[in-house]
Amino acid sequence: MMYRLVADAAMVVHFAFLAYLALGGFVAWRWRRTIWAHLAVVAWGLVSIVTGVECPLTLAEDWGRRAAGLEGLPASGFIDRYIEGVIYPEQYTNLARLGVAVLVLFAYVGYVLRRQ
Repeated sequence: MMYRLVADAAMVVHFAFLAYLALGGFVAWRWRRTIWAHLAVVAWGLVSIVTGVECPLTLAEDWGRRAAGLEGLPASGFIDRYIEGVIYPEQYTNLARLGVAVLVLFAYVGYVLRRQ
């Protein structure tokens, strides 16, 4: 039971992380200091896409699932299990990434304009 809770908590935190990646720049419009946390999240997102390094949340969820006797995550990880093919078709992965990048850039432009 405890391992399943670890896996489920990691999954929920992962979704929250991705939501903050996409929308956290807008949060910084209201709470300016959060821009530093968002920059770190965006940097991690870029590093994970460019280098393919596994996210610790993916590792934690996979460990919890396997320890609970469930099927682990696929080798490609969290995104392939819960996002690609569920929220959007796999062939649109790069378009979805571009959409998130545009959203983040728009939020940063708004952040800069609101500071002036």
